[in-house]
Amino acid sequence: MQIYEIKKELENLNVSLTNLEVRFDTDSKKALIEKLNLKTMEPGFWDDRKNSQKVFNELNQNKTLVKGYENIEKKLLSIEDTYQLVKDENDAELLELLQMEYEELANDFSDFEIKVLLSGEYDNNTAIVEIHPGAGGTESHDFAAMLYRMLSRYVERKGFKMTVLDYLAGDEAGIKSVTFSVSGDLAYGYLKSEKGVHRLVRISPFDSSGRRHTSFAAVSVTPEIKDVELDIPDSDIQMETHRATGAGGQHINKTDSAVRLIHTPTGIVAASQSGRSQHANRDQALTMLKSRVFEMMVQEQAKQLDEITGVKSAIEWGSQIRSYVMHPYTLVKDTRTNYEEGNVEAVLDGKIENFVYEYLSQNSNT
Repeated sequence: MQIYEIKKELENLNVSLTNLEVRFDTDSKKALIEKLNLKTMEPGFWDDRKNSQKVFNELNQNKTLVKGYENIEKKLLSIEDTYQLVKDENDAELLELLQMEYEELANDFSDFEIKVLLSGEYDNNTAIVEIHPGAGGTESHDFAAMLYRMLSRYVERKGFKMTVLDYLAGDEAGIKSVTFSVSGDLAYGYLKSEKGVHRLVRISPFDSSGRRHTSFAAVSVTPEIKDVELDIPDSDIQMETHRATGAGGQHINKTDSAVRLIHTPTGIVAASQSGRSQHANRDQALTMLKSRVFEMMVQEQAKQLDEITGVKSAIEWGSQIRSYVMHPYTLVKDTRTNYEEGNVEAVLDGKIENFVYEYLSQNSNT
């Protein structure tokens, strides 16, 4: 980069930081930190362990954000000094140093911006992801497997931990369903953008006539809420058991350790086969079930509020969120943000960072 290009980028970064500060509101964050600090000093604070942990998590999250913002401010001042030196001295080594400092600052800003966007109540929770193919047999089963691979690769690159909880292979190819958990820093926050119906258009490798097919698959992403105070009566839960199966469809144990729970009033289902025992799988499935029932209750409350205020949600579960077109042209387009890329193969290989960023930028309530 030339010095004039770096100068222009620094000006743009300054504008972006100013705009982000309006959203971030440093002063209110500092006031909140002071308020939370005082709360930790109140008598009997530790008596309620669940609430005290919640306060500490909120306190640490806000401290991290404020520290991140202040570090970027300091680096921006430092790099402006380096720029002035390069301008005065016209030195090639100083120019190289300036470029390195700018690239480091740009990366820090990008990371900080994402953290500001991901400050929702459940964004730091473990994510429970479930993929189901739509109608269409083998073609849709294969598309579900493609989405599973895409998200697995994305999760791997983010450095998250992924655990398969339930897996049902397709009869000929692909998968009939898969459920997995993803844990790590802001796991649910990053993955919530994938919730919805995905659409694939391609020449099907399973069609001997070489015709173009359109298939669908639904992705559900739920935050795991372990401490949710939700009492579900045993009479409202139907439990089914079966032998756990591996990715190839083969049975991987000789006992009915896999568990499937059905919440009869809503029809919500949660399944687990990753545990070593039926008891462990039931506990895991029950945690998922409670999280999903709780999320449904929150969505219902939001829907009622929208009806009262006259506001209609732009995105609801079940809506088509993204199309992957491989024929007659190549294009991946997010219908919510209108962001698109032409390299379908790269996106299906897990390079969905830009789609995630665009969604978060337009849907953050921060």
